[in-house]
Amino acid sequence: MTEKIDTNFWMNDAGALPKVVRGRQGAVAAEHPLAAAAGLNVLQSGGNAADAVLAMAAVTGVVQPMMCGLGGDAFLVYYEAASGRFHSLSGSGVAPRGATRDFFARQGYATMPLAGILAAAVPGAVAAYARIAERFGTRPLAELFAPAVHYAREGFPVSAALNYHMTENREKLRTFPATAAIFLRDGEPYRPGDILVQRDLAASLEKVAREGEAAFYRGELAAAFLRCSDASGGLFAPEDLAEHVTEVEAPLAVDYRGYTVYVPPPASQGFILLEMLNLLEGFDLGELAPGSAAAVHLIAEAKKLAYADRLRYAGDPRFVDFPLSRLLSKEFAAERRPAIDPARVMAAEYSAEAAGDTTSFVAVDRFGNAASFIHSLSLAFGCGVTVPGTGILLNNRAGRGFTLEAGHPNCIAPGKKTLHTLNCYIAARDGRPWLVGGTPGGDGQPQWNAQILTNIIDFGLDLPAAVTAPRWTSFPGTDPANQASRLELWIEERAGRTVIDGLAARGHRMKVLGPWEGGGAVEIIRIDPVTGVLEAYSDPRGEGQALAF
Repeated sequence: MTEKIDTNFWMNDAGALPKVVRGRQGAVAAEHPLAAAAGLNVLQSGGNAADAVLAMAAVTGVVQPMMCGLGGDAFLVYYEAASGRFHSLSGSGVAPRGATRDFFARQGYATMPLAGILAAAVPGAVAAYARIAERFGTRPLAELFAPAVHYAREGFPVSAALNYHMTENREKLRTFPATAAIFLRDGEPYRPGDILVQRDLAASLEKVAREGEAAFYRGELAAAFLRCSDASGGLFAPEDLAEHVTEVEAPLAVDYRGYTVYVPPPASQGFILLEMLNLLEGFDLGELAPGSAAAVHLIAEAKKLAYADRLRYAGDPRFVDFPLSRLLSKEFAAERRPAIDPARVMAAEYSAEAAGDTTSFVAVDRFGNAASFIHSLSLAFGCGVTVPGTGILLNNRAGRGFTLEAGHPNCIAPGKKTLHTLNCYIAARDGRPWLVGGTPGGDGQPQWNAQILTNIIDFGLDLPAAVTAPRWTSFPGTDPANQASRLELWIEERAGRTVIDGLAARGHRMKVLGPWEGGGAVEIIRIDPVTGVLEAYSDPRGEGQALAF
């Protein structure tokens, strides 16, 4: 994988995998224990699911700084118990006014840069936090951000995962002095157990909590951002920040075997998951053995078709008129499904990429509200640029997501949003949340979410079995930088020789990974529709925690 993590060095061995946790009053699952603890504390003190994910968002921005933070983007699917409605929020930003294809061509770029200020888009996370708090929350941001401020100001122990990313991205961090000053000590990464302090970030979190999104998009933090852009040769203008808007909207949804699955609408590419489910609905997966070559093959082929449609049609809906309702129709799935041969790979080689440095978490409260939240800087440590004096690391979403191919629906343009890998979901049963889940992993997200949903719905697996089942990923996919790469199916060796050979016999080029190296870090909660018991589980491929009470 482009950003593959050898998870074996931080997870427990197979004999000590985490157990599912259960409660009736509230549950959380997050990719870092400090975030899970902050979320559970909010629920135990009477806060709701929206409050809990805001607290977890702030904490992960401090303790997983390579993944997310104030300079990134954020997406949410939310069930509001009081109204009985599902909502979505897409917190991503636009390319700056000067970001034309011709500009990058004149600078000699054949593809978008992945590092430096030219790779950044307007961050959407802060506006997303503000909308969530305003629309669904019950607690002030100052209270919810307090744990994150504490960990930023007083420090926290560096985890094995953070050390790994610091080590892997050492040269990137060294390139940008303000970033190196935070994440390197004497030019070297912090070791696991070392205390990382981020006092400038603590002050920025306090400012956002006190002044709201205005501080970030129009106030002192905006001024610092623009000075940084100008000094670094960036293209951002004051209007790019001041005019940023994030609103609550209706999610997309499809029915799958009696369940309704909700995802954020574009600019999220969550619709890929829905198209995959529509395609798979025409096959009787439940008659196959879970994790068998026959089952993996069908899901992988459905993914290829859905990703091909994303690449062919999808872009910012304000700029591109792509046929979303048709792509998500049962009729379109019926037209596309014959391309899937249960015995052989299709000739067209479309797939999905696993790279992506993101974190996701979920929460369900005693009131019946449910939240699936995901946020990211895109690649690890984003574009590498930290706004001096603020501790805010900027994303590289524009560089990672846009193409420079003329006429492509996802070609960069001023004020345009790139199609976004971030997506999360809630699956409902009889109109109420039943499964609340998500995973980081860039283009891996839709296919891993599909694996989890089919493991549970079609194969009847419980949460630990569904999450720890051998995971697979197709590569490459929608990432413009990797479109020319050869198609391969990557699979954890725990799948077994029979499965691996069976997939190879169907024409898949196989790459066998270590037993737990399949990518992702699934966080998931299941709600028993009869008893109301909450079951929560955190993927052992990450270093997270599920908690319930």
